[in-house]
Amino acid sequence: MSETVDPRSELTPEWERIARGASGSPEVEHEPELLRELLTFELDGTDYAVAVERVREIIRLRDITAMPRVPACILGVVALRGEIVQVLDLRQRLGLSPCEPTRRARIIVLHGDDDRVTGILVDAVRDVFRVSEGEVESSPANAGSAVIELCRRDTDFVSILDLDQVLDFDAE
Repeated sequence: MSETVDPRSELTPEWERIARGASGSPEVEHEPELLRELLTFELDGTDYAVAVERVREIIRLRDITAMPRVPACILGVVALRGEIVQVLDLRQRLGLSPCEPTRRARIIVLHGDDDRVTGILVDAVRDVFRVSEGEVESSPANAGSAVIELCRRDTDFVSILDLDQVLDFDAE
């Protein structure tokens, strides 16, 4: 009993190559490059970034109501369309030198756990920056640092923050 072989099965790769060539499609399909979108901002003259998907909105600096018995890096709260948003001084949280906010200062309102939102005060917001996964490297900093990854932007580095680490006060 002989086995019948479909002659098209042996020719299929050749026919696919011819069809791709005729249609102008490349012979080898490449997977699309994965890109990260990062919101970049400035602190103490250095560029930092957070994942865009964690950002809810960016607001101008406004009056912050101080709160008693909170960590020193928590500046207080602001009212945002009827919602109370805690504001964190990111400079202080990262151990940078204190500075009076300027007109360029902004509060980045972030999505947090349990539908909570938190604002982080930054010196200035830059832009949304797209970077490929291959260009992102682990940070050589010590374990426990808020900067978990680095990427190159032109001739400078951008420090990518671990927001969970930044916003976790129970780990202290």
